[in-house]
Amino acid sequence: MTDWSDRVARALETFVGAYNRHETTIAAPIPDEPVLFVANHGFGGVFDLNVVAFGIGHRESGDERPVIVLTHQVAWQLGVGRFLEPFGSRLAGRETAKESLAEGNHVLVFPGGDVDAFKTWKDRNTVLFDGRTGFARLAVEAGAPIVPVVTSGAGESVVVLDDGAWLAKATGVRERFRLNRLPTTVSIQWGVNIGAVGLLPYIPLPTKLRTTFLPAMRPEPDEAAEDYADRVRAAMQTELDRQTRYRRPIIG
Repeated sequence: MTDWSDRVARALETFVGAYNRHETTIAAPIPDEPVLFVANHGFGGVFDLNVVAFGIGHRESGDERPVIVLTHQVAWQLGVGRFLEPFGSRLAGRETAKESLAEGNHVLVFPGGDVDAFKTWKDRNTVLFDGRTGFARLAVEAGAPIVPVVTSGAGESVVVLDDGAWLAKATGVRERFRLNRLPTTVSIQWGVNIGAVGLLPYIPLPTKLRTTFLPAMRPEPDEAAEDYADRVRAAMQTELDRQTRYRRPIIG
């Protein structure tokens, strides 16, 4: 980050930390080497609370290695990608991730993408990777450990009534923007909205956020990438279940 982008990031993290009463748990020190941070989504609209929550937690961890955030291509197609680049965002892709790790940076990935980001209210406490396992294969090929990062609460920043899988297919955005979901939501200033809140600025509800950085994970001898990925997802779901077992919506 540049000096100005770091100041902006700190200001945003300070605001979200207070507004969303954010709590961080670092279950084990982050390894002193490039790692692949694998995170879950809550609601991943233009204002992505999970990314900010990660930033708060990473800063509190004391780890100073730069983090490259793999970001969906729609950010550049909508013209906002270049504004995110000073904050470490890069177009999501295997080669981008490999190059970043080889350069000594950490990499942050949300394997569930828009499927995890735009899941319905009833699924808000579920880690949905939609069968995607490429992140585990990437980590093995790069020789980087995986550090799972689990955040709860962001899925309560708006109410998602329907994930909009049908709408994404019907409108052609799956082909044009690689978006598999266009959710129907209820938010403060837009009310009931079909398909657009994920792409428009919105006022998130003051939902309490909790983020846990789990201990680093590595593949077992001869473990298939698919099994490794499922083991990571299972560890994340166990932590999300722990965080939300007695949770009250919004209040925490």
